[in-house]
Amino acid sequence: MRVAGAWLLPLWLLALAPARAQVRTIISLDGAAAQLPPALPYANASAPKGGSLTLGAVQGFDSLNPFILRGTTPDTIFQLWQPLFKLSDTDSVTEYADLARGVAVEGNKITFFLDPRARFSDGTPVTAADVVWTFHTLITQGAPFYAAEYAAVASAAAPDAQTAVFTLKPGAGPDAAFNLAAMYILPAHFWAHRDFSSPLRDSPPGSGAYKIAAVQWGGSITYSHVQNWWAENLPTEKGFDNFGTATEDFFQDDAAALQAFKAGLLDARVEKSLPYWAAMRSSKQVRDGRIRQEVAPITLPMGIYGFVLNTRRPPFGDPRVREALALAFDFEWTNRVLLGGIGQRDTSYFSNSPMGAPSPLPVTDGSGFNLPQLRQALVLLNAAGWSVRNFQLVNGAGRQMRLEILLDSERNERIALPYAHNLTLLGIDAEIHLADPASYAQRLTLFDFDMTPDSVPESDYPGSEQEGYWGRAAARRPGSQNLAGVCSPAIDAAIATEEAAQTPAQKRAAIQALDRLLQAGAYMVPLFHPAGEWLEYWPGRAAKPAAPVQAGHDYALWWAK
Repeated sequence: MRVAGAWLLPLWLLALAPARAQVRTIISLDGAAAQLPPALPYANASAPKGGSLTLGAVQGFDSLNPFILRGTTPDTIFQLWQPLFKLSDTDSVTEYADLARGVAVEGNKITFFLDPRARFSDGTPVTAADVVWTFHTLITQGAPFYAAEYAAVASAAAPDAQTAVFTLKPGAGPDAAFNLAAMYILPAHFWAHRDFSSPLRDSPPGSGAYKIAAVQWGGSITYSHVQNWWAENLPTEKGFDNFGTATEDFFQDDAAALQAFKAGLLDARVEKSLPYWAAMRSSKQVRDGRIRQEVAPITLPMGIYGFVLNTRRPPFGDPRVREALALAFDFEWTNRVLLGGIGQRDTSYFSNSPMGAPSPLPVTDGSGFNLPQLRQALVLLNAAGWSVRNFQLVNGAGRQMRLEILLDSERNERIALPYAHNLTLLGIDAEIHLADPASYAQRLTLFDFDMTPDSVPESDYPGSEQEGYWGRAAARRPGSQNLAGVCSPAIDAAIATEEAAQTPAQKRAAIQALDRLLQAGAYMVPLFHPAGEWLEYWPGRAAKPAAPVQAGHDYALWWAK
């Protein structure tokens, strides 16, 4: 039976409560009281069903398993599966019962109760055995992220077909239930005779609204809506997944994808290039209303986006060198000339979040001649044992500092080229290498780079993922998200403190301490984030709810006109 009207308690209070816990349909990390409504307020519960949506992507794909490091998968592949609880589209601290009909948190036990109606798209029931199998498989064969995300779990069991019980380790933080609830549940029977750790070419079933209808490897993938989908009348699914078919087409580069959109081959896109956005604004399709441009506000915590330095390689293990390299980046000129003044500098590893502790960064005059900052950089480099001889920055042995900026897209090259020029003014031999997606992914997995752009996402309530981002154990694990190779006992201690925090105030204090340590370490050259998301779509074909969502857009909420 669905417990649709159960009152929510803050998760940190649930974790402390000694009494038998009530089955709940909402998990919250900030303690905001709420009830599960008949439909989520930002969805159009009466949205028409049917029609099609075609989106574009760059490069290609060679696998249908997004849970491992090997292979490249379509961005849209996750719509095959459901999580136990669905994350809210208006904040990142609330989850609603979805594949699970509820959860009970009692002491060190977290119990999920599956909806007995749940089915995979091949008709097989979803059981607690699938939940336990998914958990064990992800932490042992999945990408390293999953072992870090579920590190607080000691064991998992399925006492019956609809009940999955997770036992936590001593000292586990109250966000353990939140992390587990977001887990996509996979079909154990499908993988019984397949190697989970290898790229997948067979179409996997899921319990989500879509199944794979057609695959053109590297070129396109098409999904069709599951007929009589078991979850279509759940409060968390009304108004979602409205298209009868959804296609993702792949192009060699973003310029080709833009031309396909202008020609009407794609229904919508998110623009990343200011010149493309400006050119489209003056196009005939926009002027006559056939194409609509909107700037959707983004309230999602942005984390940090920047050039990450690989501290495993000398000389980038020296924080003075890293700080000097950061001083060479001229954000004010970049923002004025390349971004049209719309970029917002990342001054925290938890940007756009009250959890962060932002610190001011050096400001140039925007002229492109950031000589005061370059002089400061040289002072730091001299202190680190580097000096300029014959216009080259050399160490005591006379070897010039060399740095390769590894990129995976031409869009990033526009930002990297003027930065590399500034590095050459310091006497550094700075080169830019544009790699194909497969080579780029492999080099990152093996930490085979000097510097590369990276985005570290954050939520309203950071948790155990911080260990995967910045922990010493992750620094030594190939394929981890700790690209910088951060290896600091002080940072490990800060992560342990934030994971053990029992109240929002404790969590905030611990995250701010972590932020200050990361800033002091200068592990990244901070770049910027947009104030909004640039949406372009054909309004005669697709429509979306008026209510804003935290990430700017969610195609799962759109419907066909």
